[in-house]
Amino acid sequence: MPDLILNGIRVEDTFAEAFDMAATALVLTAETPEWAMIAATTMTGFATSVIGCGAEAGIDAVLSPDDTPDGRPGVRVLLFGFDAGGLKDQLLRRVGQCVLTSPGSAVFAGIAWDDPNVGKALKLGGAIRYFGDGFATAKRVEGRRYWRTPVMDGEFLCEHSVPTIQGAVGGGNLLFLGRRFSDTLRVAEIAVAAARTVPDVILPFPGGVVRSGSKVGARTKGMMASTNDAYCPTLKGRAGSALPPEVDVVLEIVIDGLSSASVSAAMRAALHASTKAGVDLGLVAVTAGNYGGNLGRHHFHLRDLLGEAA
Repeated sequence: MPDLILNGIRVEDTFAEAFDMAATALVLTAETPEWAMIAATTMTGFATSVIGCGAEAGIDAVLSPDDTPDGRPGVRVLLFGFDAGGLKDQLLRRVGQCVLTSPGSAVFAGIAWDDPNVGKALKLGGAIRYFGDGFATAKRVEGRRYWRTPVMDGEFLCEHSVPTIQGAVGGGNLLFLGRRFSDTLRVAEIAVAAARTVPDVILPFPGGVVRSGSKVGARTKGMMASTNDAYCPTLKGRAGSALPPEVDVVLEIVIDGLSSASVSAAMRAALHASTKAGVDLGLVAVTAGNYGGNLGRHHFHLRDLLGEAA
């Protein structure tokens, strides 16, 4: 099978395998953009992989006061989990420990209740109100219920419950095979920036990039996942290596989205941006990670992403 070529860079004719996930979105507001961002970054910390962190979370968008329910600066964050039960647990922990505690913060549902893909509702303010020791009061505005919990700078306003979204997908990915670390990192950074222009997606790993790509299982008993040795440059001489001699670094990006279409769009944007930049940065090839199609039902074929978006 002939290689695929995009912007002069080889693109392997393979697919990224991704998974169904439970997901929700929140709008966090505060008195200033800086404090809204502090609440958002704190809440979405330690959330790179649902396997080890309990959730995958990140910042989707910075919002102007014109785009938030209370007319203050805001940030929209997305959270993904294996299922609604696990997502609810992470939601309560993260809002309770990281947003309730943040000066001037308030929390609103980040998905419209009339969205046709709305799924199960997760109780949020309706649970956090118990921190108020019986002093929290309910408030209904335009049919939506909120709780006002007394705190030392006034009140913490939090929506009673937030909706999940049906059709969320986690694990879209691209791997960049390069010659030099600094140049390949720059390629990955450009890919991340391009992917983040697409609404409703996050890239949960540090700066959107992961160096420790994994495979399912391990030679050590009890390990769910282990290093993706086929793409480790220090193991190029071993049987099973997928790397040509000139590749000395591999970096990956992982994309979660509220829909299959959003993940596909973000992967397309990242693929085009990375190959365009990669011509001058020593990029050898782009590929994607999968498990033979046996684990996740969403298969994003790189061949289908070569054309520009309509």
